[in-house]
Amino acid sequence: MKRFDGKVVLVTGGGSGIGEATAVAFAREGAKVVVAGRREAQGVAVVKAIQAKGGTASFVRTDLSDEKDVIAAVAFAVKTYGRLDVLFNNAGIAGKVAPIGDLQAADFDATFSTNVRGLWLAMKHALPHLVKTKGSIVNNSSVVADLGFAGMTVYSATKGAVNSLTRTAAIEFIQSGVRVNAVAPGPIATEMAGVVFGSADALQQFAKAHVPAGAAGRPEDIAEAVLYLAAPEAAFVVGQILTVDGGATVG
Repeated sequence: MKRFDGKVVLVTGGGSGIGEATAVAFAREGAKVVVAGRREAQGVAVVKAIQAKGGTASFVRTDLSDEKDVIAAVAFAVKTYGRLDVLFNNAGIAGKVAPIGDLQAADFDATFSTNVRGLWLAMKHALPHLVKTKGSIVNNSSVVADLGFAGMTVYSATKGAVNSLTRTAAIEFIQSGVRVNAVAPGPIATEMAGVVFGSADALQQFAKAHVPAGAAGRPEDIAEAVLYLAAPEAAFVVGQILTVDGGATVG
């Protein structure tokens, strides 16, 4: 028997990077996976890849900054598969990377709308269904919540907010049997990280210099951490931020 047989998992931002890797990993472990995201072509491609390996998955187009979309995504998961056991709150944007003096209020609002407000909405609307299954939520944070990184004031602030939301929601939700935790990736070789650093090569050069493990992590490294946090083996893990960064924050 696989770890998530009979379980239903909703992955926001599931069309690429960490979201894609995590959707694939949950399906590998027997879960029925709903891939939610704004980019339909990429999301459908992930679903087809899962199905090609014998897994069960569906796509629902979702903009996490739109509450109606969030409600619809949760409803789609429950209507399609009859329940909801895990929410991986992964969707997020880097926003504009620039010194604070070059940013506008609109840049702040756009990034917080998805990374914080959208994540909060997904927790809110998934909760009634997760209570029924004694399920769990894993939020995607980042090590930049605790580390200064020039040019990323807004993104860093959103991830600090994610950590605070995770801890507070964990205290609220555990009374109903729902666990909430977060994973905090370090430098990971994703499309978004490549954009932030300027290129995939630049990301790897940074990681070589600043990550004791010697390279940027893989999306799969984060996926396995998410599966652990969502699994019964982590039943006593509540309100924690699990750092997965190759040792970058050790020093």
